[in-house]
Amino acid sequence: MSQADLLDQDPVFQLKGSMLAITVMELARNDLDLLDRQLAEKVAQAPGFFSNTPLVLALDKLPDNEDDLDIAALMAVCRSHGLRTLAVRASRANDITAANALDLPVLPPSGARERLIDPTNGSPPAKQPEKPSEPELRPSKIISSPIRGGQQVYAQGCDLIVLAPVSAGAELLADGNIHVYGPMRGRALAGVKGNAMARIFCQQMGAELLSIAGQYKVAEDLRRDPLWGEAVHVSLSGDVLNITRL
Repeated sequence: MSQADLLDQDPVFQLKGSMLAITVMELARNDLDLLDRQLAEKVAQAPGFFSNTPLVLALDKLPDNEDDLDIAALMAVCRSHGLRTLAVRASRANDITAANALDLPVLPPSGARERLIDPTNGSPPAKQPEKPSEPELRPSKIISSPIRGGQQVYAQGCDLIVLAPVSAGAELLADGNIHVYGPMRGRALAGVKGNAMARIFCQQMGAELLSIAGQYKVAEDLRRDPLWGEAVHVSLSGDVLNITRL
C-alpha cells in the first residue's frame, strides 16, 4: 500500500460535542428601528458582552399577525452591534422560508426554560473617564539564579531581568523587554502580547530562538550572524529582527 493510500485512510476530521455559550435573542415584535436603538443602549452599558457574541435569533414568539420579517436586515442590525447570527429558531412558514434562502440553520421552537441575561449584571452603566487612565506600571521581574533547561520564566506586564546564565532548553517570556546579563543559550520571547517596541539584550548571544511580538529567528539563522556569541541588542523593525552590537 502506498503512502498516499495510507494518508487517505487517516481521518481528516472528528465530530465532537461542546457546551458553547450562545445567546438567544427572542423577538417580541417586528420593529427593526426600535431594536437598533434598544441594542445601542445595551451596548453602551456592557460593550464587552456584545463583542463577537454568537447568537440564535428566536422568531417563534412573534405574533402570527406580524408582517413578514426581513431576516437579512435583522442580521445586519445585530451584526452592527457585535452579534453574529449562527441560526434562527422559527415556527412561521415565511420565516423558515426566508432563513432557508439565506442558508441559515433553522432550529425548532424550544420548550426549555431560558433565563434572562443582564449583560451589566445589575451594575450601572460605566462612566467614561475624563481622560485615559495611566497604564499600570509593574516592577521588573528579576531572576538572580541560573535558569536550567526545561524551566520557563514569564514576566507578565513587565520587563524580565536575568542576572545569571540561561541554559539550552530554558524559555524566557516577557510582555516587555528581556535583559540577560550572562550566556543566553535558551529561548527569549519579548513582547509576547504584541508589543513591537519590546527589546532583547543579551550579554552573550547563543540562543536557540529570539522573538519579539511574534517575529523570530532560530539558532540556525542566529549562528550565521557575525555577532553570534557577542553582547547584542535585538529590536523589531516592521517584521524583521535587527541584531546590533551592545
